[in-house]
Amino acid sequence: MPTSPSNAPREFDGRTAFVTGGASGIGLAVCALLAARGAAVAVADVDAVAAKNVAGQLTANGGTAIGLAVDVADPESVREAVEATVERLGGLHLAVNNAGISGAVAPLADYPLADWRRVMAVNLDGVFHSLRCELPVMSAAGGGAVVNVASVMGTVATSGGSAYVAAKHGVIGLTKTAALEYASQGIRVNAVGPGFIETPLLQRVNAEGRAALAALHPEGRMGTSEEVAEIICFLLSDRASFVQGSYHLVDGGYTAR
Repeated sequence: MPTSPSNAPREFDGRTAFVTGGASGIGLAVCALLAARGAAVAVADVDAVAAKNVAGQLTANGGTAIGLAVDVADPESVREAVEATVERLGGLHLAVNNAGISGAVAPLADYPLADWRRVMAVNLDGVFHSLRCELPVMSAAGGGAVVNVASVMGTVATSGGSAYVAAKHGVIGLTKTAALEYASQGIRVNAVGPGFIETPLLQRVNAEGRAALAALHPEGRMGTSEEVAEIICFLLSDRASFVQGSYHLVDGGYTAR
């Protein structure tokens, strides 16, 4: 379980956060940081047991959290999770749409159709379904803040990753559109683009491959989930009150090459 500095500001006191993919990787780090800074956190994940375990750990550490099962590819599942968040935690003020999968690796003409549809269903449709449920609740309450987790692959591309790259480019488009449509209702919508981060998505890469990935970054290493969580929480905070419809890379200089 990631930890937050003991002197972290309680800037999210009185606010409720909904985090998809919250039981591992970047989502887990975000949940831990939000809870440490005062938010009541709904840990939403396709792995219901893991979500409840994370919520239990956050509660044991002095936070307020619940674990929810959600399949972001299923709009009804997302609706039920958001409604449960509002009912059990008293509202919805912050949202992090983070759930995602990596998908197959193959040339575009050979990309398996089932894999294409699954990646798009989770990585792009999942953000769309989440926004459709989150934005009306926030609007009715007078405002809020959303961060969509895209990827460095929302800026560049990689051979063999057509579905993932297309989906993450799409997340940035959704972010900008939602920001334009809901700014007047007091809702800020932004996105982050993590580079290669030490998360479960990279666990299947062998040591040689991981070293090669690290070498692509000017800093000579991959990032951590906690580093991404810091900028996400900044974007959710009042300190980012004039940051709207933007996309922030967290890539250790990967795209500066």
